[in-house]
Amino acid sequence: MTSVITGDIIGSRQQKSNHWVDDLKKILSPFGATPSQWEVYRGDEFQIEVKNPEEALLTAILVKAHLRAIKSDARMSIGFGDKTHNAEKISESNGSAFIHSGELFETLKKQKVTLALRTANAEMDEKLNLMLQLALTFMDNWLAQSAEFVALAIENPNLSQEELGQKLGINQAAVSRRQKRAQFDLVMNLDRYFRTQIKLLAP
Repeated sequence: MTSVITGDIIGSRQQKSNHWVDDLKKILSPFGATPSQWEVYRGDEFQIEVKNPEEALLTAILVKAHLRAIKSDARMSIGFGDKTHNAEKISESNGSAFIHSGELFETLKKQKVTLALRTANAEMDEKLNLMLQLALTFMDNWLAQSAEFVALAIENPNLSQEELGQKLGINQAAVSRRQKRAQFDLVMNLDRYFRTQIKLLAP
Protein backbone atom coordinates (compact mmCIF):
# COMPACT_ATOMS: atom_id res chain seq x y z
CA MET A 1 0.00 0.00 0.00
CA THR A 2 1.11 3.53 -0.73
CA SER A 3 -0.39 7.00 -0.30
CA VAL A 4 -0.61 10.00 -2.59
CA ILE A 5 -1.25 13.64 -1.70
CA THR A 6 -2.74 15.81 -4.45
CA GLY A 7 -2.95 19.53 -3.75
CA ASP A 8 -3.15 23.05 -5.07
CA ILE A 9 -2.33 26.45 -3.66
CA ILE A 10 -5.44 28.37 -2.55
CA GLY A 11 -5.86 31.74 -4.24
CA SER A 12 -2.63 31.39 -6.22
CA ARG A 13 -4.06 33.28 -9.19
CA GLN A 14 -4.82 36.28 -6.99
CA GLN A 15 -1.20 36.52 -5.89
CA LYS A 16 0.72 39.05 -7.95
CA SER A 17 4.12 37.40 -7.72
CA ASN A 18 4.90 33.74 -8.29
CA HIS A 19 7.53 33.49 -5.55
CA TRP A 20 5.35 30.92 -3.76
CA VAL A 21 6.21 28.41 -6.53
CA ASP A 22 9.83 28.47 -5.32
CA ASP A 23 8.60 28.36 -1.71
CA LEU A 24 6.47 25.31 -2.51
CA LYS A 25 9.40 23.52 -4.17
CA LYS A 26 11.54 24.28 -1.13
CA ILE A 27 8.83 22.83 1.15
CA LEU A 28 8.50 19.67 -0.96
CA SER A 29 12.21 19.01 -1.58
CA PRO A 30 12.79 17.02 1.68
CA PHE A 31 10.17 14.49 0.50
CA GLY A 32 12.51 12.89 -2.03
CA ALA A 33 13.42 13.29 -5.68
CA THR A 34 11.36 15.25 -8.17
CA PRO A 35 9.50 14.38 -10.38
CA SER A 36 9.41 10.73 -9.27
CA GLN A 37 8.30 11.30 -5.65
CA TRP A 38 6.88 14.79 -5.82
CA GLU A 39 6.08 17.22 -8.60
CA VAL A 40 4.72 20.73 -9.07
CA TYR A 41 2.73 21.04 -12.28
CA ARG A 42 0.28 23.42 -13.98
CA GLY A 43 1.85 26.20 -11.93
CA ASP A 44 -0.01 25.73 -8.67
CA GLU A 45 -0.78 22.02 -8.36
CA PHE A 46 1.41 19.41 -6.74
CA GLN A 47 1.53 15.72 -5.96
CA ILE A 48 3.58 13.80 -3.38
CA GLU A 49 3.88 10.04 -2.95
CA VAL A 50 4.31 9.09 0.70
CA LYS A 51 5.49 5.49 0.54
CA ASN A 52 4.73 4.82 4.22
CA PRO A 53 0.95 5.48 4.44
CA GLU A 54 1.19 6.04 8.22
CA GLU A 55 3.23 9.19 7.50
CA ALA A 56 0.71 10.63 5.02
CA LEU A 57 -1.41 12.75 7.35
CA LEU A 58 1.54 14.29 9.17
CA THR A 59 3.17 15.04 5.79
CA ALA A 60 0.05 16.91 4.64
CA ILE A 61 -0.16 18.81 7.95
CA LEU A 62 3.53 19.70 7.62
CA VAL A 63 2.99 21.09 4.09
CA LYS A 64 0.01 23.09 5.40
CA ALA A 65 2.03 24.47 8.33
CA HIS A 66 4.90 25.55 6.07
CA LEU A 67 2.47 27.29 3.71
CA ARG A 68 0.54 29.03 6.49
CA ALA A 69 3.88 30.20 7.91
CA ILE A 70 4.34 32.18 4.65
CA LYS A 71 0.68 33.31 4.70
CA SER A 72 -0.45 30.85 2.04
CA ASP A 73 -2.42 27.59 2.18
CA ALA A 74 -3.36 24.55 0.11
CA ARG A 75 -6.26 22.26 -0.57
CA MET A 76 -5.08 18.62 -0.30
CA SER A 77 -6.54 15.16 -0.73
CA ILE A 78 -4.79 12.01 0.51
CA GLY A 79 -5.50 8.76 -1.33
CA PHE A 80 -4.54 5.30 -0.08
CA GLY A 81 -4.21 2.15 -2.15
CA ASP A 82 -1.82 0.47 -4.55
CA LYS A 83 0.50 1.71 -7.27
CA THR A 84 0.13 -0.29 -10.48
CA HIS A 85 2.11 1.90 -12.86
CA ASN A 86 5.41 3.45 -11.84
CA ALA A 87 6.21 6.31 -14.24
CA GLU A 88 9.20 8.66 -14.21
CA LYS A 89 6.84 11.47 -13.22
CA ILE A 90 4.54 10.95 -10.27
CA SER A 91 1.75 12.77 -12.16
CA GLU A 92 1.86 9.98 -14.77
CA SER A 93 1.93 7.05 -12.30
CA ASN A 94 -1.26 5.14 -11.58
CA GLY A 95 -3.06 2.80 -9.20
CA SER A 96 -5.92 3.00 -6.71
CA ALA A 97 -3.97 5.38 -4.40
CA PHE A 98 -3.68 7.87 -7.30
CA ILE A 99 -7.33 7.41 -8.33
CA HIS A 100 -8.60 7.87 -4.76
CA SER A 101 -6.47 11.00 -4.33
CA GLY A 102 -7.38 12.52 -7.72
CA GLU A 103 -11.13 11.87 -7.55
CA LEU A 104 -11.37 13.18 -4.00
CA PHE A 105 -9.32 16.27 -4.91
CA GLU A 106 -11.91 17.23 -7.54
CA THR A 107 -14.62 17.40 -4.83
CA LEU A 108 -12.77 19.45 -2.19
CA LYS A 109 -13.92 22.86 -3.42
CA LYS A 110 -17.55 21.77 -3.40
CA GLN A 111 -17.13 20.22 0.06
CA LYS A 112 -15.51 23.48 1.23
CA VAL A 113 -12.73 21.56 3.00
CA THR A 114 -8.97 22.00 2.63
CA LEU A 115 -7.94 18.48 3.64
CA ALA A 116 -9.63 15.08 3.26
CA LEU A 117 -8.65 11.46 2.73
CA ARG A 118 -9.97 8.40 0.94
CA THR A 119 -9.19 4.71 1.46
CA ALA A 120 -11.05 1.67 0.17
CA ASN A 121 -12.99 1.63 3.46
CA ALA A 122 -15.91 4.10 3.36
CA GLU A 123 -16.75 3.68 7.05
CA MET A 124 -13.19 4.52 8.09
CA ASP A 125 -13.12 7.48 5.69
CA GLU A 126 -16.28 8.95 7.21
CA LYS A 127 -14.86 8.76 10.73
CA LEU A 128 -11.40 10.13 9.89
CA ASN A 129 -12.74 12.90 7.64
CA LEU A 130 -15.11 14.08 10.38
CA MET A 131 -12.12 14.31 12.75
CA LEU A 132 -10.14 16.17 10.08
CA GLN A 133 -12.97 18.66 9.55
CA LEU A 134 -13.01 19.39 13.27
CA ALA A 135 -9.22 19.85 13.30
CA LEU A 136 -9.42 22.15 10.28
CA THR A 137 -11.58 24.57 12.27
CA PHE A 138 -8.32 25.70 13.88
CA MET A 139 -5.66 24.51 11.40
CA ASP A 140 -7.19 26.64 8.63
CA ASN A 141 -6.76 29.64 10.94
CA TRP A 142 -3.18 29.13 12.07
CA LEU A 143 -1.35 32.44 12.07
CA ALA A 144 2.19 32.53 10.69
CA GLN A 145 3.84 32.22 14.13
CA SER A 146 1.73 29.23 15.18
CA ALA A 147 2.27 27.53 11.81
CA GLU A 148 6.03 28.12 12.00
CA PHE A 149 6.05 26.44 15.42
CA VAL A 150 4.01 23.46 14.14
CA ALA A 151 6.35 22.88 11.18
CA LEU A 152 9.45 23.06 13.38
CA ALA A 153 7.96 20.79 16.06
CA ILE A 154 6.91 18.15 13.50
CA GLU A 155 10.36 18.20 11.90
CA ASN A 156 12.14 18.03 15.27
CA PRO A 157 10.03 15.66 17.39
CA ASN A 158 12.77 15.11 19.97
CA LEU A 159 13.50 18.75 20.79
CA SER A 160 12.31 20.23 24.09
CA GLN A 161 10.31 23.47 24.22
CA GLU A 162 13.49 25.23 25.26
CA GLU A 163 15.42 23.89 22.24
CA LEU A 164 12.55 24.77 19.88
CA GLY A 165 12.60 28.25 21.40
CA GLN A 166 16.29 28.64 20.61
CA LYS A 167 15.60 27.81 16.97
CA LEU A 168 12.68 30.26 16.86
CA GLY A 169 14.51 32.95 18.82
CA ILE A 170 11.90 33.05 21.60
CA ASN A 171 11.81 31.88 25.24
CA GLN A 172 10.27 28.67 26.52
CA ALA A 173 7.12 30.41 27.82
CA ALA A 174 6.47 31.87 24.35
CA VAL A 175 6.94 28.41 22.81
CA SER A 176 4.41 27.02 25.26
CA ARG A 177 1.91 29.72 24.25
CA ARG A 178 2.37 29.00 20.55
CA GLN A 179 1.96 25.29 21.18
CA LYS A 180 -1.35 25.93 22.96
CA ARG A 181 -2.56 28.42 20.36
CA ALA A 182 -1.82 25.98 17.53
CA GLN A 183 -3.62 23.14 19.43
CA PHE A 184 -0.49 21.13 18.67
CA ASP A 185 -1.12 18.36 21.21
CA LEU A 186 -4.52 17.75 19.64
CA VAL A 187 -2.94 17.56 16.17
CA MET A 188 -0.47 14.94 17.40
CA ASN A 189 -3.27 12.94 19.06
CA LEU A 190 -5.19 12.99 15.78
CA ASP A 191 -2.07 11.77 13.95
CA ARG A 192 -1.59 8.94 16.47
CA TYR A 193 -5.19 7.80 16.07
CA PHE A 194 -4.94 8.04 12.26
CA ARG A 195 -1.85 5.77 12.34
CA THR A 196 -3.71 3.08 14.32
CA GLN A 197 -6.54 3.13 11.76
CA ILE A 198 -4.31 3.04 8.66
CA LYS A 199 -2.45 0.04 10.13
CA LEU A 200 -5.75 -1.86 10.01
CA LEU A 201 -5.86 -1.39 6.21
CA ALA A 202 -2.37 -2.76 5.57
CA PRO A 203 -2.57 -6.00 3.60
